[in-house]
Amino acid sequence: MKSNKVAIVGASGYSGEELVRLLLQHPQAELVAVTSRQYAGQTLGQVFPKFASHPKSQNLRFVEPNAGLLAKQADVVFLALPHGVAAEYAVPLLDAVWWSLI
Repeated sequence: MKSNKVAIVGASGYSGEELVRLLLQHPQAELVAVTSRQYAGQTLGQVFPKFASHPKSQNLRFVEPNAGLLAKQADVVFLALPHGVAAEYAVPLLDAVWWSLI
């Protein structure tokens, strides 16, 4: 079965951490991007030591959120942000996907 490439915007917060936990275990999801302005450059294992034993935790690094790049990297993007902040990313993500379909 094909796995979906998944990104999480705001992965360092509580909701983001729970999404990371669920997606690392999901057989049809490949976590390809996690974003956090605060932790940009750090690995998943550095920010969340409890995931350090997972193979992805040493190579997957937090990056600054970039809607255009995320739309190219991932099939699915979760917004683990407060609703007002999430709206700031939803529109650019939808625009990036829409323009890639044309």
